[in-house]
Amino acid sequence: MEARAHLKYARISPRKVKIVLDLIRGKDVDMAMAILKNKPRAASELLVKLLGSAVANATVAAEKDNYVLDTSKLYVSECFANEGPTLKRIMPRAKGSADRIFKRTSHVTIVVKERD
Repeated sequence: MEARAHLKYARISPRKVKIVLDLIRGKDVDMAMAILKNKPRAASELLVKLLGSAVANATVAAEKDNYVLDTSKLYVSECFANEGPTLKRIMPRAKGSADRIFKRTSHVTIVVKERD
């Protein structure tokens, strides 16, 4: 049994999110939550909420299918961050020129499964 949680259009670069996702991939949910709460990264706060949502989705899906799910056996089976749309802005520079500023967004997915 697996459960997913998606976060779309997060205003953080996918490169920054992937660094934190690599730390929790394959870990138990409790261990992953502890890592995220103690990691001083901008993506950690977003991923704590997303992981909590994935666990909640797992328990709701289990109740609907009359399946008893042990939350202590859940682990992060998949997690990835894809690139979302990029907001393009302009910053004025010297002599009337301009530079492009790319404000990147991310689509993040976390999948949790029950360990056998």
